[in-house]
Amino acid sequence: MLDHTPKSDVTARRLEVITETGRRRWFSKDYKARIVEETLVPGAVVSEIARRHGLTPQQVFTWRRQARRQPAPMADDPPFVPAVVDAMAPVTVADHERKTARRKAKPDVGGIEIEAEGVTIRAGRGADVG
Repeated sequence: MLDHTPKSDVTARRLEVITETGRRRWFSKDYKARIVEETLVPGAVVSEIARRHGLTPQQVFTWRRQARRQPAPMADDPPFVPAVVDAMAPVTVADHERKTARRKAKPDVGGIEIEAEGVTIRAGRGADVG
């Protein structure tokens, strides 16, 4: 028969205590961005940065790849530009043009006016897209 009793001369040399529950960790976009910025410094080693923050290099490389795919937001561009509707008086068509037209000419309504840095651009009905 085999003896299954533990021998007293065998001792545990290493003991590992697991304190985490094993759930996925969640990282904010700001945290990921800070880590990715650290890796972009010339001479930075991704494995060392990941180890310092308790991450795996694969996580950091994935975050870098995701950051490259997303276009960087422009700081100077506003996220939204409001459209202002301004009622304009209809433009009258000259008498000689009315006689030659088969249909009644529509007044110039629905135009677009863009003002940027002191320059005004107006596009009326039927304006060429180019």
